[in-house]
Amino acid sequence: MSLAAAQHGFLSPTGVEIAFLLVGLVTLGAALVTVTTRQLVHAALWLVVALGGLAVEYLLLTAEFIAWVQVLIYVGSVVVLLLFGLMLTRAPIGRSPDADSGNRWAALAVAVAAAAALVWVVVDAFRTTWIDLDGPAAGTTRVTGQSLFQNWVLPFEALSVLLLAALVGAIVLSRKAAAADPPPGAAPAAGTPGEKEGVR
Repeated sequence: MSLAAAQHGFLSPTGVEIAFLLVGLVTLGAALVTVTTRQLVHAALWLVVALGGLAVEYLLLTAEFIAWVQVLIYVGSVVVLLLFGLMLTRAPIGRSPDADSGNRWAALAVAVAAAAALVWVVVDAFRTTWIDLDGPAAGTTRVTGQSLFQNWVLPFEALSVLLLAALVGAIVLSRKAAAADPPPGAAPAAGTPGEKEGVR
């Protein structure tokens, strides 16, 4: 055990640990509302709260760089793209009864299994590791960059290719939808099959 673990235990939490727990509960509640609400815009806004709570958790763990990446990329980009997607597809703004597919129990089982697997992996990997929250920041740009581009460069590049493929797919789908929908009030083109049959 490190010095930080020897100084206090679970029965004597510090103020930072209490704040971490409270922010975690708020983040969990926002995530639950995100997946249970039937209003798509409300789901996107609650997703902002959940992702912002994760950023605060990173700050409490002295990982400032990861926290600001969380805010800039996920809160500032991903959620904005989701809202633009809702507007471009003319999704209903109000309550959407058809937003529920009826597979809630299957989704709940998958979510519980994934959460249990994630908790088990994290606990098993960091069972004896304690973070000294009063020490120097461990999530600086230099430390994170060295870890990312030395140990995780292949998954990082694979993720960039996956995001590029998703972007190209979104552009292709949007162009097909724009080509399939004629502008409102446009007259049908001359020489269509319907007109030829009427002439005959």
